[in-house]
Amino acid sequence: MPETSLLEAIALARPPMLAPTSLTLHPGQVTGVIGANGAGKTTLLKALAGLTRGPGTVRLDGRPLVPHPQRLAWLPASRDAVWPMRAAALVQLGLGPAAAPDTAAVTAALAACDATALADRPVNQLSTGERARVLLARAIVARPAWLLLDEPIANLDPGHRLDVMALLAAEAARGAGVVLALHDLDLARRCDRLLLISGGELMADGPPAMVMTPSLLAEHFGVQSVHHTWQRIRNDLFTSDVRGSGSQDSVAGKHPQPD
Repeated sequence: MPETSLLEAIALARPPMLAPTSLTLHPGQVTGVIGANGAGKTTLLKALAGLTRGPGTVRLDGRPLVPHPQRLAWLPASRDAVWPMRAAALVQLGLGPAAAPDTAAVTAALAACDATALADRPVNQLSTGERARVLLARAIVARPAWLLLDEPIANLDPGHRLDVMALLAAEAARGAGVVLALHDLDLARRCDRLLLISGGELMADGPPAMVMTPSLLAEHFGVQSVHHTWQRIRNDLFTSDVRGSGSQDSVAGKHPQPD
């Protein structure tokens, strides 16, 4: 990939939610942002997308970021939709406000998100999971160089979660840079790179095996994996949630998500 395709953050900060953070994100990779609720994941993503103001600089192609549908797409965590707009018309908006209608691009984006059957339905009458897929189609329709996605697999059933992770891998394979926040630690292992955020600071950065270590999971999530089952463990950050007098509480479940 050419060096000019890098997305760079230089001393990017949004006090008090994000401490000064510098990092370089590479195209052709799926980068996951993980961390407990309130850690600063959304704040980081919105700052990278140029949606908030504050200290630091974001550079794309070596120049200050200027948002454009074909350069960078943003997907917020909210799935709200109050307009009685057809799903296909909503996806068309992802091409830009002045873009000519492109039925082929819209159809392809809806198909990629398994939302073809939703094309003619009003988005305010869809389920939350259905809207999530339509909104993801809007994000990918212009085939942008960068996708910044805030919890794109939230509200989805297990099958569609797997589908979306496969879709994002395919987007990276075509050369796009993909950055997503997610809470599902099992699916986080499918990312090429993980950023662990805690208290507004970047605590770990690297391949999943390096970031999702037992010690870091215990410290920042209060969980451990035992025989493919997540279990809550005692941690000073989570003592109000823990019951029992041992070092490990009785709450255990099959692949829970630390929401």
